[in-house]
Amino acid sequence: MSKNGSEGRKSGQKLLYRAKSYFSVQANVLIVLFAVLLLVATAYPMFSVIRSSLTAGQMEAMMYNSLFGSKLKTGDFTWLNFKMLLTRGTGMMADWSVMQFWKPLWNSLRMSTYACLIAIVIGGTIAFLITRTDIRCKKFFSSVFIFPYIMPSWTLALVWKNVFANSQVGTGVVGMLESLTGICVPAWVVYGIFPCSLVMGIHYAPFAYILIGGTLRNMDANLEEAATILQAGRGRILRKITIPIVMPALFSTVLLVFSSTMASYAVPVFVGSPANFFVLSTRLRSLYEGGIYTGQAYVMTIALILFGMILLGLNTWFTGKRKSFTTVTGKSGQVSYIKIGKLNYVLTVLLVIFLFLISIFPIISFALESMVAKQGDYSTLTLKYWLSRTEISGYAVAVGNGILFNRNILNALWGSIKLSLIVSVIVGSCGVLIGYAVARKRGTKLAGLVSGLAFFPYLVPSMAFGAIFLAVASKLTFLRGTLLLLIIVGAIKYLPFATRSGTNAMMQLSGEIEEAALIVGASWPKRMLRILFPIQKSAFISGYLLPFVSCMRELSLFVLLTKSGTLITTLLSYFDEKAVTQISNGINLLIVIIVLLVNFTTNKLTGASIDKGVGGN
Repeated sequence: MSKNGSEGRKSGQKLLYRAKSYFSVQANVLIVLFAVLLLVATAYPMFSVIRSSLTAGQMEAMMYNSLFGSKLKTGDFTWLNFKMLLTRGTGMMADWSVMQFWKPLWNSLRMSTYACLIAIVIGGTIAFLITRTDIRCKKFFSSVFIFPYIMPSWTLALVWKNVFANSQVGTGVVGMLESLTGICVPAWVVYGIFPCSLVMGIHYAPFAYILIGGTLRNMDANLEEAATILQAGRGRILRKITIPIVMPALFSTVLLVFSSTMASYAVPVFVGSPANFFVLSTRLRSLYEGGIYTGQAYVMTIALILFGMILLGLNTWFTGKRKSFTTVTGKSGQVSYIKIGKLNYVLTVLLVIFLFLISIFPIISFALESMVAKQGDYSTLTLKYWLSRTEISGYAVAVGNGILFNRNILNALWGSIKLSLIVSVIVGSCGVLIGYAVARKRGTKLAGLVSGLAFFPYLVPSMAFGAIFLAVASKLTFLRGTLLLLIIVGAIKYLPFATRSGTNAMMQLSGEIEEAALIVGASWPKRMLRILFPIQKSAFISGYLLPFVSCMRELSLFVLLTKSGTLITTLLSYFDEKAVTQISNGINLLIVIIVLLVNFTTNKLTGASIDKGVGGN
């Protein structure tokens, strides 16, 4: 016994020594800590969603007992949520699954496909013109073209309504086009799949520009020159050389645009719902808000998550088929621009006009629409919607004072700023720490696990991600409707971008830099703050900037989790739904100005910008 006991103590001491030795390294502590945190932050919410989809709520149990003669009680296990939403019913519920799931799914797929095509065509064309031709004003185009991505996705949707709404469509509100020219465009131009797809495509075109442009900029120009010497036509060079090289960037663009558009809520609400064009995200919210169909809403959430995972799988399969997309081992430093001759002036003017319409005109539109007493009549401009210190009347709902003196608007604005600041600090700091741990432990299973778990929220559509944590809040009631819940959701959702930025930055730093500081006795916090962070300051600050900008403009992620007056984006949605267009346009102008100012100021002070946070150069 004593011998066994002695061996046991030695074994325990050995394990304890190994543990102390392992956790004496900061990278090991961080990698284990984040592995545990991310497992809890992803596994538990997913378990809550699956459990809720297979559980009968109080109202659901009553409904199913009435429809199917079942004897369900609250909390009982049931497959009926899946059956109701995914299969054709009978009697009064015969078309339920078609109207609530299959038709919105078809609409979502069509809208996402069209948006992908538009984003790639616009973003890819501009990337090609800027990186491969001698077109003028390149710096101006590159700076301004990023605006539609920085601004909220619904910005162009509101502009679209402001311009094309007319007395023959919807509520009969008069837009700019009819006011100035008397032209009334058809209903399908104002509302429906056409404006939804176009707006989402333009919104994500800058992302396509960033990815495709980066690939084209780094491409060896000698490849195209060699093909030209061999008398290959421009079209053949494009098909056989240029497009294959940028194919990974194209697929990355498709992955982002398709998954993001599938989950888009604001754009389909603003320019889709008035034409009864419903997609999965808008149906998802209606199922939740009804209170009776929450189980089916969780089923739809699972479907959206599966679509995101399928898209990632397709992207991985494609890039895995061809182990390398490189064609030479070295890259020529020579850049040979295509001379476009007489087309240079024409294309430059067309690009200036196009970028003005999608980047500058929205700001002008919001300013004008926030000051017209009568929509469509620009002779009635007034500042009362901004400066009035008394109640603004004439609407079916209480509006309150002017925007700058409206306590509800100012409180919601401060709520968004506070949330965005807290989330950006948490996400940016975690991104740096995870990047450090993954870079130092590269090649290990734990590093791969942490990197994968940190990327997982990117795959989950924003609306579905909010729904996941709504399921969590239904069990952990102390979180329901609190700022803490919004912070947790925002921090986890935006972690992938900061993690990517932090990991890429840390991978570029040689371990010798830290080793030299360690030799002279610098502590780990001092090494991080005084050496590593300053070297890669621009990349790290981008990891703080993107979560702030994303939170300020986010609606889909938070719309299920909070009341309409808590955040400025949900308040904007409320005023737009109630047709208080002056206030909604004014609020949107505030959001756009704040986001642009923050990005511009940060870029000037530190060199960081939002495009670096999403993969730009």
